[in-house]
Amino acid sequence: MSQLEKRYAEVKAEIAAVAKTAGRDPREIKVVAVTKTVGIEEVRQALALGIDDFGENRVQDAAPKIAALPKAHWHFIGHLQSNKVKDVLPFYTLIHSLDRHTLAATMQNTAESLDIMVDALVQVNVSGEESKFGLDPSALADFLVYLNGLERIRICGLMTMAPFVDDPESVRFVFRRLRELRDLYATSGNGFNELSMGMTNDYKVAIEEGATIVRIGSALFS
Repeated sequence: MSQLEKRYAEVKAEIAAVAKTAGRDPREIKVVAVTKTVGIEEVRQALALGIDDFGENRVQDAAPKIAALPKAHWHFIGHLQSNKVKDVLPFYTLIHSLDRHTLAATMQNTAESLDIMVDALVQVNVSGEESKFGLDPSALADFLVYLNGLERIRICGLMTMAPFVDDPESVRFVFRRLRELRDLYATSGNGFNELSMGMTNDYKVAIEEGATIVRIGSALFS
């Protein structure tokens, strides 16, 4: 058994255990393997193990991997600059970091020119950290109204990043608040279901609070 296979088995077992304790079905929780620090061969090995979803945050670093492995599901999880939208939309399954009007307008115009639909999550800066990107929670309602008028963008839910801390319990409130925001604006049948939250150091708490997507890097790849 390879190191990657062992680590993936451990992550899956931990997700199953946490989900069971929280009264959730582990099949509701998608692992996005964050591959920004690894190369094509490691991604290929992960695909062979059954990992289908991969997260990248730099367009130029991800391009060779996407070209080599186009059948994988690629997630853009970093801050997206408007001038990079044309290089991202054709190749990514889900954009996790939609956080401003100018970016949304560029995504809409680019999607129209490509005749595609774009699935995206709104990034919310729940913690209020100045170093984090994302929309202030108080601005979310108006932003969602604006996005509702952009027919090429399908908003699937919300994303956040918690502060990096030694004790993940101390950031539980971040995940809980994102879930509360999702529940507040979700209506039956609108597909606004996803919660992308939790990384290697805090994904267990995020799952307890309702995460449907966890972004796992160092727990899989050293």
